[in-house]
Amino acid sequence: MANKKDFVKEITARDDDFAKWYTDTVLKAGMADYSPVRGAMIILPYGYQIWENIKQEFDGMLKKTGHEDMTMPLLIPESLLVKESELIKGFAPEVAWVTQGGTEKLQERLAIRPTSEVLFSDYYARAVHSYRDLPLKYNQWVSVMRWEKTTRPFLRTSEFYWQEGHTVHATAQESHDETLSVLDMYEKVINQFLAIPTLKGQKTESEKFAGAYQTFTLESMMADGRALQSATSHDFNDKFAKAFNIKYLDNKGKQQYAYQTSWGLSTRIIGGLIMVHGDDRGLKLPPRVAPTQVVIIPIAPNEEVLQAATEIMTDLQADVRVSMDQSDKKPGWKFNEYEMRGVPVRLEIGPRDLKQQQVVLVRRDTGEKIVTPIADVHTKVNELLEEIQANLYQMAKDHLDANIFTATDMTEFKKQLGNHRGFVKAMWCGDPKCEAAIHSETKATARCLPFKQEQLSDKCVYCGKPAKKLVIWAQAY
Repeated sequence: MANKKDFVKEITARDDDFAKWYTDTVLKAGMADYSPVRGAMIILPYGYQIWENIKQEFDGMLKKTGHEDMTMPLLIPESLLVKESELIKGFAPEVAWVTQGGTEKLQERLAIRPTSEVLFSDYYARAVHSYRDLPLKYNQWVSVMRWEKTTRPFLRTSEFYWQEGHTVHATAQESHDETLSVLDMYEKVINQFLAIPTLKGQKTESEKFAGAYQTFTLESMMADGRALQSATSHDFNDKFAKAFNIKYLDNKGKQQYAYQTSWGLSTRIIGGLIMVHGDDRGLKLPPRVAPTQVVIIPIAPNEEVLQAATEIMTDLQADVRVSMDQSDKKPGWKFNEYEMRGVPVRLEIGPRDLKQQQVVLVRRDTGEKIVTPIADVHTKVNELLEEIQANLYQMAKDHLDANIFTATDMTEFKKQLGNHRGFVKAMWCGDPKCEAAIHSETKATARCLPFKQEQLSDKCVYCGKPAKKLVIWAQAY
């Protein structure tokens, strides 16, 4: 096999400089580009097709569970944003403000939406009157702006796209159940559709969403061992209801506060998709999310070869996202291009293949070449797509499992993170001071309190006092 550098000279080797490799992959694979707006990216068609596929998959789940799409305004009056004190305190450094309209200075500043809890709460205060009105289960697909200091395409941008769900319920139990139900839906999309394994748990008080009663999270491990918060779901209990006076009459005619949730999955997950599966050749896309699942490359094409390739493409189009490259570029260039773009299967057919009534199928995940009779192509392609989907998940799961370590004291904790990045399981006393100290000394944050708790020891990894919870720690994006 030729040296990897012979294939993709434009992409930095992943082991040489992971950050540069990531940026090279995003740009060279045509996912996104830089814009003239500070910290904002241009999402190019290939990157946006991936987002559209994710959107279609998750939105279908939401519709089946009774959620309805709607949209709120882009701008939020300052007086509304400050109603919930924890929310504005948490987001204040990231809020971008509009202070002038046309040539006139505004009497009140308007925040460019960093998140929409206050808008939904203001609406619920007017829309909810009786227990018969509940629950309201809404979702919106929008962009938001957070004035980030350090940006990177998809992973952290000043403007990004997401869905944000907002629901309101009659009881605390209903809002809690909704929060966890949505987390399960996120887990299904991320695990089964994007082939990214996750750890599920609750955020600590210091890591939870500003204004939330509880925040639940799915944490993924990137190829370099860092963590990425893949999706979060927040239970607000009645905190926003009390701030915005959201009350309803129950079935006994008594006024009660309502209970709310919010939850979000953003274009950040595309960055995770790249960093979990990609390699030195570029993207490696799971078939279920790939814009193109199969690309057909006619080799030294004559009229008969092109006709056969077209017939194969027409047959596959019934249930496969397939394209054909008939350009006059050399086959080697095409192989490199579609490997870099992560197309799961490449189908090669030339005059010799046609004489033998066969094609060559090449897997992006393993590089394996499979000679297949033309009559069996449709069946074999569908089998391969399922195999590739499962294999990408398993490879990522093996990487995750191999890079979860345990520590019972800080010497061991620092040794584990110093020898190799990854997740460290360690016990914690619950004191935020210990949590802050661990971050200060190691740059690791508490990613989650996993739902599946273990008792590694009786003592906090930092202070040695009695331990209350097992925490997953990691350096994170």
